[in-house]
Formats: sequence, C-alpha cells, structure tokens
Amino acid sequence: MAVKKHSGKTELRQWMDEQYRTSPGLKERVEALVEEMSIEQSLIALRQERGLSQRALADLVGVQQPVIARIESGKARNLELKTVVRIAAALGARVKILLEKSEPTGRARRTKRKLAKTA
Repeated sequence: MAVKKHSGKTELRQWMDEQYRTSPGLKERVEALVEEMSIEQSLIALRQERGLSQRALADLVGVQQPVIARIESGKARNLELKTVVRIAAALGARVKILLEKSEPTGRARRTKRKLAKTA
C-alpha cells in the first residue's frame, strides 16, 4: 500500500496535524501515551535482553507474574515510580528522569502574573 505525500508530509501526518490544531491538549495526551509505551517497551526489551521470563522478574522484584504482565501490556493503573525503579534495579538498570522546559500554559502564566502582583 503506497502512502501519498503532499508537501513532504504523509497523509497520516497531515491528518494528525489537523487533529492537533482542532483539539486542544490532544498533542500532549498523545505524547504522554507514547512516553508510557516507551517505558513499557524499554522494560520488555531489557527483561528479554537479560534472558528473564516475566515470572523470574516477578520473583526478583517480589511481585506476582501478572503484575509484570500488566505493566508490560500498559494495563497497570497508577504505576508508581518506585515500582519502575525496583524493576529497573532487578534488571541491572537505572531510571533516568528528564524534565524539559516547555511553553508555559495559561495557568502557569496566570500564576506568574499573580506572583508579580503580590511582590
């Protein structure tokens, strides 16, 4: 199946750009989901690289195998950072968190103005 390109962008990319323009906050939600998938995929890859089954990893971490399966499938709710750190440590890895500067949201701008008025 051929993908048509217009002005250097695929039809999918053009459609996504249009969705981002018309749905406020969609891009941030998509990026957050992609980031979650990245964490899950990294854990799976690292576990497989170490030659461990989900059960073996669960034993190392001190949880049941279904917990590892839910995390890897993206079905875990409220996954805590300490859990990710415990899994990473069991796999001989470490967790690195990166905070990047972004454009201020409306709320952040209001907070700055409020702080400026009270100073």
